[in-house]
Amino acid sequence: MIKKAIYIGFSILLSFHAFAQNATIKGVVKFAGEAPKPRLISMKADRQCDAIHGGKQVQAEDVVVNQNGTLKWVFVYVKEGVKGKYNPPDEPVVLDQQGCWYHPHVFGVMVGQKIEIRNSDPLLHNVHAMPKKNKPFNIGQPVKGMKSYYTFTTPEIMVPFKCDVHPWMSAYAGVLDHPFFSVTDDKGGFEIKNLPPGTYTIEAWHEKLGTQTQTVTVKAGETKTIEFTFERKK
Repeated sequence: MIKKAIYIGFSILLSFHAFAQNATIKGVVKFAGEAPKPRLISMKADRQCDAIHGGKQVQAEDVVVNQNGTLKWVFVYVKEGVKGKYNPPDEPVVLDQQGCWYHPHVFGVMVGQKIEIRNSDPLLHNVHAMPKKNKPFNIGQPVKGMKSYYTFTTPEIMVPFKCDVHPWMSAYAGVLDHPFFSVTDDKGGFEIKNLPPGTYTIEAWHEKLGTQTQTVTVKAGETKTIEFTFERKK
């Protein structure tokens, strides 16, 4: 019993040591120049959707410039440099349809990890995924509370989703065979944790503004901060 306890304690210590040796890459994605005016979407084509929002227009999420001059919904991930094999989490990634809108607009998922697609609205939604490397799917969810599951089998940047019933609904999934990715928040921040020491190519993807890459080298236990800056395409 004592030997077993010592073994368990030693294993935990080794795991903690390995975890402490991992690195972090974090930063922000900035927007240069004058922010574009928010693009507003009317849902009057569907009375139920329009009623959910009280007849008000909804701001599109294709180009969201935060109050601090940064960009939201940028997918930041390790494009090159990852070694080894990583198992997908058991917990699914949730893509919800609420208020005739996809939540979240941009997300990451690992190969082999389930995507749980929910319909939280009391009306019909049609979920149409249009990958180029993975198998496409197109399912209807006519009832509130419905859930459907799908698993991608091949890495792909990015997979677009749309609703054929409500053409203003869109989302994007970054599919990777490793867990080193992030999505910028309402302050433009991102963080990629638990990276083994090494040199990596980091890519920032935006649906309208394109992509940018940086090469970053991190040492054991190091946290390195980087920045990307996008500007409006002419």
